[in-house]
Amino acid sequence: MQNAFDVVIVGGSYAGLSAALALGRALRKVLVIDSGTPCNGSTPHSHNFLTRDGETPAAITKQARKELETYSTVTLLSGKVKYVIRRDWLFQICTEEEAFFHSKKILLATGLKDEMPAIEGFADCWGITILHCPYCHGYEVKKEPTGIIANGDFGFDFIKVVSNWTDQLTVFTNGPSQFSGEQRSRIVSNGVPIVESEIVSVRHRAGFIKNIICKNGSSYEMKALYAKPAFRQQTDLASKLGCELTEQGLIRTDQFQKTSVPSVFAAGDNCNWGRAVSFSVASGSVAGMMINRELRDEEF
Repeated sequence: MQNAFDVVIVGGSYAGLSAALALGRALRKVLVIDSGTPCNGSTPHSHNFLTRDGETPAAITKQARKELETYSTVTLLSGKVKYVIRRDWLFQICTEEEAFFHSKKILLATGLKDEMPAIEGFADCWGITILHCPYCHGYEVKKEPTGIIANGDFGFDFIKVVSNWTDQLTVFTNGPSQFSGEQRSRIVSNGVPIVESEIVSVRHRAGFIKNIICKNGSSYEMKALYAKPAFRQQTDLASKLGCELTEQGLIRTDQFQKTSVPSVFAAGDNCNWGRAVSFSVASGSVAGMMINRELRDEEF
């Protein structure tokens, strides 16, 4: 069959490329379709990934694609998938350019899309000095005046983690505090002030925070701000295929990266609580090996 592959991978960032490497080395005919819109596109440097610490996200992707190009089993295609439907025992994949492909297995490595809050300057600083993960970026802003948008039980735990990197931490609940009395007491006793006034703007220069301005007119000089904005799936392909989602909106997978739909796998940020390069690469590698194993079980 023309344009037929063993596996089509939707999404060509770290998880998708990692899976393609495992599958290509397993002699599987693989197609990777990538739209070129990674969620970390604004992040200047990636950290906490061995051999590539401090590289730009784009440089890591470029190197990965260069390595994959040496495998005749792997095809890389720039484009956006319009739909994926099942036809008997094969999947039909159509891109927005009306290119059609068929595959036995599908891997969704489509990532997530962060939804920026209505705070002036927030989006401009996202991934630069407004950060999601201290393990990825905390070392670079260690011991600096740092803010954190946090509230409630999750916020309390997040405060404890971030306070490992700085003793100049200020918590912005961005509205009325939802901390319990005990939580509030522990936060304050650790020298962390709580600001309940809503944030209206982040003053910055080219993405580097200068001040955080609150609704009551107060201003706080900061070097970094941690936040966990809402997110959604980058595409609706998983839902349209019938894949089950978690309460958090992630694609539900088992330990082998299998979704609730037979022959459909997922890897990377779209199904993983740990939004880091290392997590994505690991889940992609697992998915690649498990897809090949499933194919062998069906063929042998």
